[in-house]
Amino acid sequence: MTTTESIRARYTFSQNLAREAGALAHGYFARLDQLVVESKGVQDEVSIADRETEVFIRARIAEAFPDDGILGEEGGDDRNGKSVIWVIDPIDGTACFVNAMYTWCVSIAVVVDGVPTIGAVYDPNAKELFHGVAGVHAGVSAGAWVNDKPARVKDVVDFKGGVLGAGFSHRSKPGEFTPFLHTLLEQGGMFYRNGSGALMLCYVAAGRLIGYYEPHINSWDCIAAVAIIQAAGGQCNDFLANDGMIKGNAILAAGKTLYPKLAAITGRTFD
Repeated sequence: MTTTESIRARYTFSQNLAREAGALAHGYFARLDQLVVESKGVQDEVSIADRETEVFIRARIAEAFPDDGILGEEGGDDRNGKSVIWVIDPIDGTACFVNAMYTWCVSIAVVVDGVPTIGAVYDPNAKELFHGVAGVHAGVSAGAWVNDKPARVKDVVDFKGGVLGAGFSHRSKPGEFTPFLHTLLEQGGMFYRNGSGALMLCYVAAGRLIGYYEPHINSWDCIAAVAIIQAAGGQCNDFLANDGMIKGNAILAAGKTLYPKLAAITGRTFD
């Protein structure tokens, strides 16, 4: 299989798999009263829905692409030095999921030779599949999509041009984050948080949010969306730098005009 055929095959497969996994997870969502929820830490929950959905995703990938590696939130690291890695989050926004809120999704990424290349993020409640392929690959449709409609980042000149997505977890300290919000509001901006980093980043790709910042996020929560944002004409920091795949990293995303202004108010250095 050529590189182009390989990308095309995985891109098509990832879209179908995201929808199938979303349907499985949504079945659990419809019977929340039967779920046992466990805590993994401060504001960090997991349920059988997360685990069983990841088992399903892993089994499908292993059957279709047995030579690829897999990194998942619940099932661990099976990369084994492979050049093609699937990075999966069976349910991004578990706190929303277990509390009967609709802002959660299935996130599936393909990283090729260390580059976020394919993204498929499915919101089964809105029935929206955000997808795209970053970079130029002959024979693969250019750009990003929401279902079958083209997606494009909304590039604005300042924070008054729209609403910014913002995320926070207790892996970071409040003092790292609150000055950013203060400066954003002081400059006439506004922020939005819905509990799913993957979905908010996809809203950047779709032009619904003008950008996104989170001081620390895990790779399975954002890598698929990074590929989609780049395919949609946006800019992201080099998330995988400094072993971001395993350790996580800060994430910054916006249109190319706003990106440096957004970076400046975070109080940290980005590429």
